[in-house]
Parts: sequence; C-alpha cells; structure tokens
Amino acid sequence: MSGADKTVRLRQNTLTQMQAEVRVPRYDRAALEPHTVHLGVGGFHRAHQAVYLDDLLALEGAPRWGECGLGVLTSDDRMRDVLGAQDHLYTVVERSAGEPVARVIGSMTDFVYAPGERERALERMAAPTTRIVSLTITEGGYFLDEGTGEFLADHPDIQHDLQHPEAAKSSFGLIAEALDRRRVRGLPAFTVMSCDNLQGNGHVVERVLLGYAGLRKPELRDWIAANAAFPNSMVDRITPQTTPADVAFVAQRFGLDDAWPVVTEPFRQWVIEDNFSNGRPEWERVGGEIVADVAPYELMKMRLLNGSHLAMAYLGALKGYTYVHEVMADELFTAFIAAFMEEVTPVVPVIPGTSVTEYKATLIERFKNPTINDQVTRICSEGSAKLPKWLLPSIAELTEKGLPTPLLSLVVASWIFYLGRGVDERGRPLEIVEARAGELRTIASAAGLDPRPLLAVRSIFGERLPADGEFVRRVEVAMRHLASEGVETTLRQALAKAHL
Repeated sequence: MSGADKTVRLRQNTLTQMQAEVRVPRYDRAALEPHTVHLGVGGFHRAHQAVYLDDLLALEGAPRWGECGLGVLTSDDRMRDVLGAQDHLYTVVERSAGEPVARVIGSMTDFVYAPGERERALERMAAPTTRIVSLTITEGGYFLDEGTGEFLADHPDIQHDLQHPEAAKSSFGLIAEALDRRRVRGLPAFTVMSCDNLQGNGHVVERVLLGYAGLRKPELRDWIAANAAFPNSMVDRITPQTTPADVAFVAQRFGLDDAWPVVTEPFRQWVIEDNFSNGRPEWERVGGEIVADVAPYELMKMRLLNGSHLAMAYLGALKGYTYVHEVMADELFTAFIAAFMEEVTPVVPVIPGTSVTEYKATLIERFKNPTINDQVTRICSEGSAKLPKWLLPSIAELTEKGLPTPLLSLVVASWIFYLGRGVDERGRPLEIVEARAGELRTIASAAGLDPRPLLAVRSIFGERLPADGEFVRRVEVAMRHLASEGVETTLRQALAKAHL
C-alpha cells in the first residue's frame, strides 16, 4: 500500500502503524531524561545532533539521555505547536540520487517556548538533570561585532536582560540566569555547547557568556569561568528549509502525516572537542568524532564548504538560479567552484588521515545532489555575517603568503554587486535576506560600481583588506565586468586568468 492510499498521523501511539521501510524509535521514550536542553530547534538541529542522539538511544545498554528543545524567538511558537501535537516526534528523510530513506526521530521529549514560559525555560536549564545546554542560534545570534569580534554589550536585548535577568529575552541572558540559579543552589555547572558555524564556536560562546555575566554579576562570571565547559565543535549536514512540497512528499511516499518533517542529505559529520563539565553522551559510538582539537576540521570545512557556498550564492542568484543543484548543473559554475577550492587550498590545514582532495570531490558531489532542493536564497542569506567568517580570513591569509586571490575577490565583488543591483539578469527582483539589508543596500546602491564605501564598513571588512589597494582594485574590476558583461562572461574570463 502506498502513502497515497493511507496516511498515518505521526504520534507515539501510531508508530506501530508506520510503513515497514520507515525506521521508528524502538526504545522507551518515557524513560528518557532530558539531560540536554537545546536552544534553537530548527531543521539543522533536528537533522543533525538529535539524529546522533536517536542513533545512540537505539543501541542496547545506552544511557537514557534525551533532550528538551527550547524556543527563544517569538517565531518559535509554530515549532512548539507542531512538535507538541506530534508528541515531539518528527521525520527525517535522506534524499540522494538513490531511493529516499525515512526515519522517525524520538530523542526529543519536550519543548519549552521561552517567550511564553520564561520561568519554565529557566527552571528546565537549572534542573539538576540538565547536563548540557546546546545552541544552534545562527551566526547572527551571538551579539558580536562582525569586524572586531567584540561583545556588543550595548545591544538593546543585552541591556534589557541585564536590567531584568529573571525575564531575559536573549539566549545568553537565559543561560546566565539558569547558571546563576545552579550556583546559588550548589549544583554543578552544565556544559554550554555551540553547534553553530562559527570558527572556535566554544571560545565564542564562552567569550560572550562571560562578557554578559561579568556585566551582570562579577561573582557569577568567576563561577562560570571556573566551573562550566565550552567545547568547540564542527557540524556539517546540508539541510534546506522544509517546504510544503516536502510535507506532501513525505505523505505521498511514506504515508506519514508530519506537519514539519526535515529533508536532508545522507552525509553528516560532527567533530567534538572532549571538554565537558557534567558528562556527555557517547557520540563516538554512532559516528561522532571526539578529538583534542577541532580547529583544523572546522577551518577545512569553513574555507572549502562554506566558502564555496558563498562563491556560488551571489553569482548564482544574479544568473537567476533558484536551487544549488541548478547552479552546479551548469558546467561553468562547477569549474568555477573547483577552481575556487584550488585557490583556497594553500590555507586549508592538513589533517592526518584526511584527504583534502577527496573532501573537495565529496563537496562537489554533495552540491550536485538533485533531490535536496537547497535554495540559493538560503545560502545568500546574512552575507554580512558570513563573509567575515568564511571568506575574508582566507583572502587575508593568502595575501600574507603572497598568493593571488582573483576568484575569492570576485566573490566579494559579487556580494556587493548583488546588494546594489537588486535584480537578477532576467530582471526579476532578488530576495535579499539580510539583517542589515537597509543599511548595506543603501550604501551599495549609492556607490554604483565603486566598492570602497561598502568595503569601508569596518564591522564587516575590518581595516586590513580595505587598505590593500590591489584587493580593492580586483573587487572593483570584477564589479565592472559583472555590470558590463554579465555573470557568464565574467566567470569565463576569471577562469581563463586563474589557469594561466
């Protein structure tokens, strides 16, 4: 019987009615303890960390380590409602050129909506059973100046939380208040684990939390510094936003009525620094890589995978492509991405037992996956936060080594041109998802084909690159080529020069 003949509403009491090919939790979910509280329950977390935990729970004799989701944003009310109606179960579908594979994830047992249940959220984190508080709150959720890396203590949300700690709005205000309650009650500190795409994400979350706690209460800062742990981690799994078509596909193909499934690729990776203050799951039993130093892994990923995403994003959007696989079906773009990776390879770390050549080939294959439907708009989003982390450090380091950066500079030019132009080459408006869109588009539009005004935004570009005359010249020339000759000719000329 196909999914089209019968759909089963996803609930705990309907798991036995699922199609045989759908993997479902066989462990006792009622026995799970929510030792992890996760802030920022989106598609990526549900396709990544929660899946590793579900894999671990399926092993015989594994500790009953569950998790509780926690929504910080007012927009998280939908996730609360959907998960609550489904007993916190949801479907993960892996899609590739082969047959799709579906499984129901059961590792999450609760979800707390902080804007409406602030005290419950705080007490969930402050509970003795909570050992890890993890985060996927996106790169922009860390209250850091993108150019200097300094903690934005004057941000309105931070100032609100300092004045009203029991009614904190931000992730860091909530975490600090929960840790303060544990301090007063004589409980051990939980580990704070960032799972966001930030280089040294453990160091980042530690710097921000200690900065906030120091402003609030010096003794709290000292206690956190002495007792909490902040492991670095590197996460990887391409996970587009769920679309209505995905919901319909899960219903038709697998007979599952799931209001918010996750569709993702088969590949996943999680590299974790072994630095925990209050215990952790044995992720290494299910493919997690526990290491002493995460930095080489995350640097390789950021410079090759995340950097390549930026390389295809703005040029792909300008060309009029909707999906990443459409971009990569264009042989010119495939050649450009491969050449981009070659240009950045001299500043990619060498990791024993890891082949950079194989890693790059795997990335090309992943980008070409025709079933994921990863939207170009998604990888274009929040460029002002992504460029300083994923692209500009590579340019700076290559320049220091005396190595050329024509293709990386073209990517910077494509971002500025994308902001200023506002439409693709077919004349269709570009959907620009950017927290600073108003400010940055105004600058880019007024400057025309002169990149200098936007390069002068120190919170993005800092001071070194805008002072590099050769870099500025390359960006300006690339912008002029994009304006006069279009994306295709610009790419062909860039590749021709790169191959000299």
